[in-house]
Amino acid sequence: MAIDFATFLNVAPHILNSKLPVLIRGRHGVGKSEVVYQIAESRGLPVIERRASQMTEGDLLGLPDTADTAINGRKCTTWNAPDWLVTACEQPVLLFLDEVDRATAEVRQGLFELTDSRKINGWNLHADTLIVAAVNGGEHGAQYQVGEMDPAELDRWTVFDVEPSTEDWLTWANGKVNSMLWDFINHNRGHLEHTDDYEPNKVYPSRRSWKRFGDTAAQTGVFGVEGDRDLLFNLATAFVGFEAGVALRDFVEKYDWQVTIEDILDTGDLSKCEKWGINDHAAMIEKFVAAECFTGDLADNQIGNLAEYFVCLPSEIAMKLWTVLGDADNINNVVALHKAELSDGRRVSDHLVEILGGNTPDDS
Repeated sequence: MAIDFATFLNVAPHILNSKLPVLIRGRHGVGKSEVVYQIAESRGLPVIERRASQMTEGDLLGLPDTADTAINGRKCTTWNAPDWLVTACEQPVLLFLDEVDRATAEVRQGLFELTDSRKINGWNLHADTLIVAAVNGGEHGAQYQVGEMDPAELDRWTVFDVEPSTEDWLTWANGKVNSMLWDFINHNRGHLEHTDDYEPNKVYPSRRSWKRFGDTAAQTGVFGVEGDRDLLFNLATAFVGFEAGVALRDFVEKYDWQVTIEDILDTGDLSKCEKWGINDHAAMIEKFVAAECFTGDLADNQIGNLAEYFVCLPSEIAMKLWTVLGDADNINNVVALHKAELSDGRRVSDHLVEILGGNTPDDS
């Protein structure tokens, strides 16, 4: 069963605390490497990253040396360890082995001793060094040119199949990508990544390719008011494919019609929401969450505006907003919204009773 990154980050540290090796399996571009670096940062560890797919036996085991080495007068072979192994043995690091299932059989077999005994050729890892690997195999393995990992090999790892949620990416990307791009993914979640079968030689979006596009676009000004929309489209197509590029260009061209948090909370302008569907409202709730709108006390006018927005929501989205408000751990906002009087003379509490009783217009 696949888990999202929030669950992985909750469970994996317990495995790593026991100094057991962790293997992350998942589709390309979902953020496996990024989450490994998050773990290292949280523990204050430097990362030694090695692409197992590019390693030879010498890169893993080191090279033999017979110079000035003898036992009982007989010359013998010792091994000069590779630099990364020496570092991982002399100080605490997070050893990140990427693309293990693309490595040669000799390298993968050489990893058995590392994952079993935390040593290679007599070189013992530092007691606080951690081992994490990543592969594209598992249930998605048929889509990739990777080698099968047999039961004996898998048994040496603690295996996590990851299928990160859109919320994982939105949480991570908030503040790291342009706000307009963040809004686009929030409103067009199907374009975040391609999860079906792949056509040969066709460019598809992934979490990684959106981040790379965002970093490149940030240097061009294409998201600005006077931004070059043709350049934006051509850049997007190169990174995330034609369909996602078209959708992004259309979204940006209509961005002035997008509803902001300020529209709802500060000005109470709901005119742009009149033709919204359930997905649009759900995206707006995610904006509230990302901006942490409800952690502090809302002003009286903001409570009033939020109340008017609340009663125009489909029932399930209204309850999602109510849950988000409660999860913000600010009881003042919950109480104030519950008591808020609406323009038609009712209170939000009356509307809540209608929702819970299944008597709202959208449920009839």
